[in-house]
Amino acid sequence: MPWRGPSYPGELPTLGYQVLGWIGENLIVPDGPAAGDPLYFTDEQAQFVLQLYAINPTFAGPAIRGRALNNGRRIRRGVLSRPKGWGKSPILAALCLAEALAPVVPDGWDADGEPVGREWTSLGFKAKVQLVAVSEDQTANTWDPLLEMARNGPVGDNYDIEPMESFVNVPRGRVEYVTSSGTSREGFRPVFSVMDQTESWTPSNGGRKLAATIRRNLGKVNGCSVETPNAFIPGEGSVAERSFEAWKKQNEGRLKLDEGLLFDHREASADTDPADEASLLAGLAEAYGGSADAAGGWVNLRRLLAEYWDPDTDPQDARRYYLNQVTHATDSWLSQPEWAACAEPDTVVADGDTIVLGFDGSRRRNRGVTDATALIGCRVSDGHLFEIRVWEQPDGPAGVNWQVPVAEVLAEVDAAFARWDVAGMYADPAKWESHLVGWEAKYGKQLRVKSSAPHPIHWWMTGGRALMIVRATQAFHDAVTDGELTHSGASALTRHMLNARRRESRSGIQIGKEHPDSPRKIDAAVASILAWQCRLDAIAKGATKKDRTVLILR
Repeated sequence: MPWRGPSYPGELPTLGYQVLGWIGENLIVPDGPAAGDPLYFTDEQAQFVLQLYAINPTFAGPAIRGRALNNGRRIRRGVLSRPKGWGKSPILAALCLAEALAPVVPDGWDADGEPVGREWTSLGFKAKVQLVAVSEDQTANTWDPLLEMARNGPVGDNYDIEPMESFVNVPRGRVEYVTSSGTSREGFRPVFSVMDQTESWTPSNGGRKLAATIRRNLGKVNGCSVETPNAFIPGEGSVAERSFEAWKKQNEGRLKLDEGLLFDHREASADTDPADEASLLAGLAEAYGGSADAAGGWVNLRRLLAEYWDPDTDPQDARRYYLNQVTHATDSWLSQPEWAACAEPDTVVADGDTIVLGFDGSRRRNRGVTDATALIGCRVSDGHLFEIRVWEQPDGPAGVNWQVPVAEVLAEVDAAFARWDVAGMYADPAKWESHLVGWEAKYGKQLRVKSSAPHPIHWWMTGGRALMIVRATQAFHDAVTDGELTHSGASALTRHMLNARRRESRSGIQIGKEHPDSPRKIDAAVASILAWQCRLDAIAKGATKKDRTVLILR
């Protein structure tokens, strides 16, 4: 029979309850005051397991059809991001053993419409499970508790397993830890892989290539991977950062498949003040959730407070490791907490609202990745910044010889003028001079704030205007740090803001990419600066109503 259906709104069928039950019966707490007791998770930890083993409600079963696995699991790729000491390692150690031995593969439904699971080995697969890291030191955090569970828990009596120092033999399978380049693992066929500390898996150490290889191998048998990063640093291009970007695109419906990635990230509120004891303790309690002693867990928050305030602790590292906040590179223009504190994703900009536009465009490059093109709006009344459209070069084959779709850009600008009351528009003319002239001819007379009389939209971000650019850049930065603007939190807008790097000039701070050919673009940040400057000019001159006279800024 099919699934029984939801018993509460949003319920999905899951094998997670069976997996949690198997863990409680077979595995033990590896260390600490409760060492040797049956392993039970906090509600927060258990929720991750329930989500990880969620099943497509339309799955009919059985697991095998013909010679192929008909895997009904919704999640193929999970990310569990929590601060240090929260308890990621015991969870992942337990899941490695469960994937090798427990009934984790959906096989249909019982007479009551509840999910039924099968072991991998019962379906003819070898239960190969990997714990992978880019260095041997990284694997110890999860491998040590895994060995303790395998050697001293009931699982050793209930199953024919052989725990060794670097692997655990299981019936028709093996659990192992590996540190390896992507190339040497090609062709391996795991059913489950844990990728540990993926915030440090970068292109420079082969981590990105290794992650791609693991996922290809998992795809051969419909397997699943779980990453366990701490907070990543934006702009490093780590596996954790790429997974975060993929999750944002999934939530915005910009992936061809709108499910399959579970991103479970918990961090302290962006307004946590590390200098204030009460605020920092509240932030730590929020980040650690059920693992905090304040919630009955094992993490002593006051000890973490002391570590946070230790003079030898780098403040940026403290935010990442204890508050689990995505921070920033050392030369970042804005930090993630600063930007996140201004996010108001539920704010609606209604049709007909008075707005201004900022535009930064590109066309194509001879080498590297083509710069993006961004059209950003800002509501004049309250300074709410929002992404209208950002055009970026696609990854993979679709991006080869890609050029910005000029016709789409022109149509989007026309649509913006039709939808809202556009008081002004500032655009960097570089590579778009002819189109800016066209916009000025078409809309210049109706604009109530203009960059100049002959060119109301032209606002150069290069050339001999360094002082004006520095002032506009500083004004936007101050608006963010002082909480004077809000923003939609859109994926590309946020990514470009956090990609922007401080660049000192004789006139002051401007922004730039990390290097000229970097694939991490900042065009939406530039367009935002232009939109914000246009709003400031509109307010300063009172050009915010349709019946106001046209004002020209000189």
